[in-house]
Amino acid sequence: MVIFLDRQVELALLRRELKRRGFGLLVIYGRRRVGKTALVLKATEDMRRLYYLAVERGNLPRLKRAAMALDPQARYVEEDWEALFAFLAQRVDVVVIDEFPNLIAEDKAVLSTLQAVVDQMLSGTNMKLVLVGSSVSVMTSRVLSYKSPLYGRKTLAMHVKPVPFLEYRCFFPERPAEELVEIHGFAGGVPHYMLKIGKPFWQFLDAELREKTFILDEGDFLLRYEFEDVSTYKLILEAVAAGRGTLGEIRDYARLKATDITPYLRNLAQAGLIEKTKPVLGRGRYRYRIADRFLNFWFRFINPNRSAIEEGLYTADDVKREYPQYLGPVFEDVAREVVIEEMRAGRLPRTARLGPQWWTSKSGPQEIDLLALGRGVAVAVEVKWSDGVDPEEVAESLAAKVAQLGLETKTIYVVVAKSFAKKVDKLRGDPLKTYDLTYIDQLMKARAQTAA
Repeated sequence: MVIFLDRQVELALLRRELKRRGFGLLVIYGRRRVGKTALVLKATEDMRRLYYLAVERGNLPRLKRAAMALDPQARYVEEDWEALFAFLAQRVDVVVIDEFPNLIAEDKAVLSTLQAVVDQMLSGTNMKLVLVGSSVSVMTSRVLSYKSPLYGRKTLAMHVKPVPFLEYRCFFPERPAEELVEIHGFAGGVPHYMLKIGKPFWQFLDAELREKTFILDEGDFLLRYEFEDVSTYKLILEAVAAGRGTLGEIRDYARLKATDITPYLRNLAQAGLIEKTKPVLGRGRYRYRIADRFLNFWFRFINPNRSAIEEGLYTADDVKREYPQYLGPVFEDVAREVVIEEMRAGRLPRTARLGPQWWTSKSGPQEIDLLALGRGVAVAVEVKWSDGVDPEEVAESLAAKVAQLGLETKTIYVVVAKSFAKKVDKLRGDPLKTYDLTYIDQLMKARAQTAA
């Protein structure tokens, strides 16, 4: 049974394209477990559909058998791509090929074959061909690239991304907001992981570490889906998860030359597993971070402790001791969503640039969690994963850092925390906005009501 929650925007876009007259080539991609198949099956549930899950070998005869299950007359069709699609174009509205990278791995010429099929047989029909893939690197470099034989023929390309934190109430209508942040640090918005958490988070994690049902090998599984030899990629991800974010730090940890490590970082970025960030003002060195939140959790807590987990010596209590520190950057991502939501709603000014800012002053390294720059206005954000925060004290420190940047703009100060010791809305005459978990929960509930 396919469980479908949320994804209303993606669903509407997909359905609109599927209902459009004329042939359509739809490319749907995203990391494993993110819900691509559920989305496509929901969007096509009222259509005449052939769904085929590609495997490592023997796909053409398997596709023919799938066609025969739909219409026994397919047994008389020649076993080749052109004949099968000519047959299907007269009998179905949509053909879905899931895990399309398996087809490419089996037959490098399949893209050119499909190009001929599209141009010669399908372009004049109303049939939709949907190609779904979990290898982001293969789908972007082999299917969507300008070098691909299918280039210029797609009518929709959709990168299905993890669920935003502000939409977690669609999955967890009754959980406390603090627990949702804890879940986000583990699941990272991936529905497959979120739907596994049927009990309180720490009970769930304790059971997973004791029973080792999926968590122990999941990180390796995800990497092997993208790369043949994962050893160097694992070293790089281990380094970043441990807080080594600069190129030099990663290179030293992995014991590679700068020229040797660059292709690995590029491949990780293309697969959507790592991202390169720079200060919003453009000053300072780049930093790398793991873009996939679950992989970040796995490399922080699971991979370094695999032997202890196997022996029953590493439990959820061990994770819990380090988790507040780990959740600091997670909560910064949540704060970013909140700031963007406030901008959309007009409660904060819309800005052209939003991101972290770091630099080195005479007194040492400095950092602002989020800095948004617009015309004549700046929004400076400090994030604290703490209770009872004094917003005025935090904002004073934030204002001192902003002053070092020499911005000639009006500044709005924002403090995001679990909870505050008091309510303050001004800092020396400048606006001061405060957002706590109670307010964030209101935003989530509003999203859930809209989705319903």
